[in-house]
Amino acid sequence: MFDDMYKKSNNIFMKFARRPASEACPHRLHLPFAALYFICPLLLAGVLTACGQEAGSNGGIPTKNIETENPTNSSGSGQAIDTPGTDSGQDKPISPQEDIPSGNSSLENISSENDPSESNMTDDLKNKFGENCLTDQTFEVELSEFDGKVYFVPFAPSQGNPDFHIQLMRDGEVLAELPQYIPEHLSGEAFSSLDAVSFYDINYDGNTDILLIETYGDTTFAAIYYGYGGNSEDYGKSFFPRETLSENITHAVQPLTVSEIRSFLSAGKKNGDFSNYQEAYRAISQLCIMEDENAPELKFNLIYFDDDEIPELVTGVNGYYMSLYTFQGGTVYCLMDDWGYGAMGNAGYEYSPKKNSLRNYNADYAGALMYTTYMAIGSQHSLEITASIETFNFDDVNGNGIPDEEEYDSMGNYSVSYLNGVQITDEEWDTYEAGEYVFIETVMSLEELVAELE
Repeated sequence: MFDDMYKKSNNIFMKFARRPASEACPHRLHLPFAALYFICPLLLAGVLTACGQEAGSNGGIPTKNIETENPTNSSGSGQAIDTPGTDSGQDKPISPQEDIPSGNSSLENISSENDPSESNMTDDLKNKFGENCLTDQTFEVELSEFDGKVYFVPFAPSQGNPDFHIQLMRDGEVLAELPQYIPEHLSGEAFSSLDAVSFYDINYDGNTDILLIETYGDTTFAAIYYGYGGNSEDYGKSFFPRETLSENITHAVQPLTVSEIRSFLSAGKKNGDFSNYQEAYRAISQLCIMEDENAPELKFNLIYFDDDEIPELVTGVNGYYMSLYTFQGGTVYCLMDDWGYGAMGNAGYEYSPKKNSLRNYNADYAGALMYTTYMAIGSQHSLEITASIETFNFDDVNGNGIPDEEEYDSMGNYSVSYLNGVQITDEEWDTYEAGEYVFIETVMSLEELVAELE
């Protein structure tokens, strides 16, 4: 159940599985009924134009109405575009220009489907990205994973590429492509429409994530992608689907819209707008239960890691992995994101209550090499390494940093420790000890946590 979950980084073994949500505030400007009273030739021309767009503007794939909103996520960047559709497909209400993602200002004040500015924008996007670009769902956005603006470009199935696919592009270069996610039970269905797109930090890690609502055949589902920034050693700047979360959201939320999903996950609150830590931690625990494939084993805890009166939230499965969150000024910060332990020499993570100090022991070569890492919450609300001490419990005669066969006899009879390559004494080591340490564990069920937060 827990195979292949460990990665080693900075001598700390971490499980890379990734782990709330912004408030949806859609605004609409509906097509004025007064337009019905335009003179007949203009009305007829508008109808003909609309019919032509519905049939062929996106390679025969119908698109749905567009709403835009622009919340700021916890990293201070990104937009959310909620595009729920209507059954009629006749009206195309557009929000005010200030709510439209930057770069789409040509959408301002569109009042009918034969507006020249809309046609010009569609032509421009198709010239830029090709005839199969779904223009109604193409946006220029700012994502935390990239510097500057990028285009989010979905493509309808075509003869050259029979799959619906999405690329992030800039100046003709493909920066990333979203891996395709289709629920298994829909694998034989054809792509019908991309109904909604939203960009925001879903899992509170400071990276922009992507929420899609798609329809294959007659079935609509949510597809959630977690974003990874450039500081990720394993993934680089990329997005990966969260299948368990997507499936659970699809089953739990009705109607399936961006605003309803946000309401379900965090009562409509975006990170930075929480009234207190209780509200924030309820949202995080809800997300954790929905996204973790090991949800029945998932537990929680509240600990006092630093010296304030607000506890930190711990989530995870004891003996396998844990996450740690802190709260300040309406905002949640993720300190540990599914850090793995319990294998490969990592016994777990300890903290010194109220002292802002985490300690982790790691071992290699059956304890011949020991790594002791101390971390603290820094000014950027992240865990920063304050010291990493390497201990050789053998005499490394040849200086290659590992125990060789001829050096085995010295194990247990020799010990020397280094900090940043410089040998240190036990007294110097003691300066990094904050006091008594206890292992971080999860001890509460979701129900018990919710009761504790009341």
